[in-house]
Amino acid sequence: MGKTLAEKILSLKSHGEAKAGDVVIADVDLAFVQDTTGPLTIRQFKESGFEALAKPQQTIIFLDHAAPSPARQLSNDHILLRRFAEETGCRIYEVGEGICHQLVAEQFANPGDVILGSDSHTVTAGALGAFATGMGSSDVAVALALDKTWFRVPESFLIELNGAFPRGVYAKDLILHLIGQIGADGANYKALEFGGEALAQMTMSQRLTIANMAVEAGAKVGLFPGDKITQDFLIEHGRGDNYKPLYPDAEANYEQVIPVNLGQLEPMLSLPHAVDNVHPVTQVKGVKIQQAFIGTCTNGRLEDLALAAEILKGRKRHPGTRLLIAPASRQVLIRAVEKGYIQSLIEAGAAILPPGCAACLGLHQGVLGDGEVCLSTANRNFKGRMGNPEAMVYLASPATAAASAIRGEITDPRELI
Repeated sequence: MGKTLAEKILSLKSHGEAKAGDVVIADVDLAFVQDTTGPLTIRQFKESGFEALAKPQQTIIFLDHAAPSPARQLSNDHILLRRFAEETGCRIYEVGEGICHQLVAEQFANPGDVILGSDSHTVTAGALGAFATGMGSSDVAVALALDKTWFRVPESFLIELNGAFPRGVYAKDLILHLIGQIGADGANYKALEFGGEALAQMTMSQRLTIANMAVEAGAKVGLFPGDKITQDFLIEHGRGDNYKPLYPDAEANYEQVIPVNLGQLEPMLSLPHAVDNVHPVTQVKGVKIQQAFIGTCTNGRLEDLALAAEILKGRKRHPGTRLLIAPASRQVLIRAVEKGYIQSLIEAGAAILPPGCAACLGLHQGVLGDGEVCLSTANRNFKGRMGNPEAMVYLASPATAAASAIRGEITDPRELI
């Protein structure tokens, strides 16, 4: 019987034949923590009696969620993480380097890898064909010490993508549409595997956006094949030798096949306070917003900033709407400066934040006031997500966010493109 991508990777990493429903012990290629979950992971590591990391150079600490630190306790957590890195020899990415998920994609993830992170959006690396998933701090602590973890091999849904995106429609609109169709728990512990003829034209940036939000439908992983797009991305980032083709078998068994015609999509929004509360922008436009936020591990890449800059160039943000821009990594920021995108955004009235998570999780750099509305390119909008349960968060593409910042209200980007 043929294998899905999930079955192929877990067969390889468990040195056996893994099929959906099996429980396997798999080798881990990369494990990481970030600064809000990392301290608990380290405490669990030490309380379990572990002293050494199995693979120090494949263990990474990222200071990205509260970076720069906005509070004393968070600063002390950073000290704890830095000391652990000194003691164990693991890698550490300091404040301003960028978001863990973007840096994993840029520098580490390869087709066929198993990647663990103490963060649910670890699934982002599935765009490169890695079985990447978030786990709790105890599970990650064990993996740091033993270089192995256990999985129940997930059943897979095939998301069959055909056609091409129309003008004003992007990868974020696709994944919001899909989550609205499946539901926030419709793919619990499943692998969402993306295929179809449209993949050949889908950039790595688009794939990263889609894989990033697979977990918002409950999925264990979101997986793309290792194809020429993957190979080109790895070559661009100096890892061409790590490429290996990775495709599901033609006779693979899928629990569901969900066809999507990209040409029939339109700009989409997630409305407060649930990611699967999805509606077309045309049904919601006109809602006043006090803040637009473009960035995060979902939409803070160079393509996203280029799109926002194209819409905002020569225009100004609405005087009643704050516009925050957070590049996903230092590399993204440098290239955006070189290409003039940052200048266009600043001239439009945007505030440029350091590479990192920024306003996404509500710790700092954009906490909302009571009754305020934010249109964000992030991946979650539950009550209190951006720091205030009395505020409202809508999710959309960078194009929709940029267009809405100009008018001060939710706007269909096709009206300004």
